[in-house]
Amino acid sequence: MRELSLHILDIAENSISAGASKVEILVKEDTLNDELWISVKDNGKGMDEEFLAIVMNPFVTSRTTRKVGLGIPLLKQAAEACNGGMTIDSQPGKGTELTTKFQDSHIDRMPLGNLADTFLSLLIGTPGVNWVLHYQVNDQTFHFDDSEVKRVLDGMPLTDYRVIEYLTNTIQNGINGLNENGFKQGVNHAYN
Repeated sequence: MRELSLHILDIAENSISAGASKVEILVKEDTLNDELWISVKDNGKGMDEEFLAIVMNPFVTSRTTRKVGLGIPLLKQAAEACNGGMTIDSQPGKGTELTTKFQDSHIDRMPLGNLADTFLSLLIGTPGVNWVLHYQVNDQTFHFDDSEVKRVLDGMPLTDYRVIEYLTNTIQNGINGLNENGFKQGVNHAYN
């Protein structure tokens, strides 16, 4: 994978496979400490200690669509190559949180990629999941929780072109605004 957003997509798909009804994605760029943090947390079925001990093996996967699980080992390797690392906290029946840390300025760090499109793909592709995005650059934050949007839509599908346009603009502006204008927007501002 050439972009970190594709790793986020892969890990979030693991959450979906684990039966998660809520997935939170955190991307935190701390330029002052030269760190990039990525975390995917879910309330899925979780992993027992035995499976957790072997989950870094590329030849282990719980998915039925393929026989190897390269996503987690490759992400771990990418983080370690950039003076970082990975932790996985999981409990059966409670969910999993995977966190990676990268040296932000490391020459080998992959670009973040198109986080907005990645998140939109997850949101629109799996509307039965509550998707939450926290994107932070230093002390400025963009937060998006789709539960309020779904409540306001009252059954209108996320695939309606007007909804897609609204979601695209809201998420792209929130993410891009932090990088370009020091934009700060909370979830309540996103719907006014």
